[in-house]
Parts: sequence; structure tokens; C-alpha cells
Amino acid sequence: MATLVAGSYEKFIWGFAFKPETLTLKPVFSYPSHIGPIKAVATAGTVAASGGSDDAIKLYDLAAAAEVGTLLDHSGAVTALAFYAPASSPGGLPRNLLSASDDGAVCIYDADPFVHLKTVPTHRKGIADLAVHPTGHAALTVGRDAYLALINLVRGRRSFSCRLDREASIVRYGCGDGGRFFMVADERITVHDSEDARLIQEMDGQKRVLCVAPSENGVLFTGGEDRSITAWDTTSGKVAYSIEDAHSTRVKGLVIFKNGNDAESSEASNFIVSASSDGVIRKMTVTLDRYSG
Repeated sequence: MATLVAGSYEKFIWGFAFKPETLTLKPVFSYPSHIGPIKAVATAGTVAASGGSDDAIKLYDLAAAAEVGTLLDHSGAVTALAFYAPASSPGGLPRNLLSASDDGAVCIYDADPFVHLKTVPTHRKGIADLAVHPTGHAALTVGRDAYLALINLVRGRRSFSCRLDREASIVRYGCGDGGRFFMVADERITVHDSEDARLIQEMDGQKRVLCVAPSENGVLFTGGEDRSITAWDTTSGKVAYSIEDAHSTRVKGLVIFKNGNDAESSEASNFIVSASSDGVIRKMTVTLDRYSG
């Protein structure tokens, strides 16, 4: 059984027990954890964090269904959170937490216990999104200054930045070794080489893309203003399939849960959970050639 965590504009954070066998969600906890809208949520193992417009990061113990602490190292709304958990970590427990903010900085924390290690000035304007490389050695950010930046997490400093042709709102590393990363700017989705940021592929989502979820075999799931969930083959740049009208309003969040029972199959199914701006959460089983909801 896995735990799904969701935040809202109404300052609440919810935890749900997700049972893949029956695709059911059971409410576990809810807290009015922030004094403003929640803008970011991240989980790793039994640990979760949320960031809000109140400049705060709240920490949670999912096993105990309890809030356990607050981090107050930003001077602006917390816009993105990402845990780094080594593959060898027992129970997927994180080693580090990274946070990004409207103050243009990235904070790096030790996660056991939670201690602020360093603040890295990264953008001249607010940061829209943050992604940690699978090795834990680097992180990417995109900002409202229309720049892409690379942070060297070993040295704790920004090591590279480049101006984009337009402001990006999402950045994510692909599954596996992190050899590729994805960026979203409005309706445009691009695939880049992680070594030199070279453009590999470009896809047109037709309408504004608001969330993404990388999967195996180069598949990227996206959701947004068109209310659908689209699976892209990022190698060819073509749509593998689309779940039309998955929601009645825009899709704001996507999470993929791997099906361990089918891990050996090239047609392995995943469980994808989506959330829309009207507060509806849907769950379904998806593969490269079919889905069921």
C-alpha cells in the first residue's frame, strides 16, 4: 500500500492510502497546515513535505500521520520541493530535501535530521520548478526570469545557466539514469540531453500543459488545460495514446505508482493518479497501448 499526498488552495494537506489491487483511495489524514495556499508537495518513503505561499515548509511523518516540523529559510512563497533518496536507501528514506522559492533561491537540507545546509541564489526572479538528478549530484531549476539553471549539489553552487526563448514552468529528469530531462513552456514540451542541454525532441500539447509525470521506456504523461491525460513517446515525439476528458476541469497534478507485480514485463502496467482544479482525484491503470479507469 502506498500513500498519496495532495495539497490545496484552501491551505489543507490530505493523505490517502492507495491500494493498487483495487485502485481505491482511503483518507488517512488532513491538516490545515499552512496559512496560505499550498504550492508544492513532495514525498519520499514515509516522509512528506509541503510548501506554501506563507514562505514555510511543513514536514510530515506519513507512518504516524502527523506533522513533525517547520522549515523557515525562504523569504518568498515556496514553489517547488524535491527529495533525493539514493536507490540503496532503506524504505526509500530521503538523504536530502531541496526547496525553491519566489525569492529566487534554492535551499538544501539534510533530511536526517532536517537541517538547513545552504541557500543557493539561483534566479533573478521567482523559481517555477525544480528537479534533482537521480545521482543526487545536480539539480535543475527554471525561473520566471526565463532562465534554466544547473546547481552543483556537491559544491552547493550554481554552475551553469542559460536564457530560454520563453519562460518555462516545469522541468523534470527522465526515469533511469537521468540522461534526459523535460521542460514545459505553455503548450510546448521539449526533451533535452542532460549533458549539454541539447534539444532532442519537441512536442506540441495544443493547450497549456500544467503537470507531467515521467515513466519508463521514454514515456512522458502530461495533463493540463485540455482536461486530458496524454502519454508521449518522447523518442519519436508522437502521442502514444490520450485519455480524452479525463477530468471535467484542467488537470493540475499527475503521479505514477509502479506496479511491482509486472516489473519484468515490457508491457508492465503503471497506476496513474490525476488531480484536477475542481478537487477531483482519479486513479487508473495505464500501459503503452491501453488503459482502464
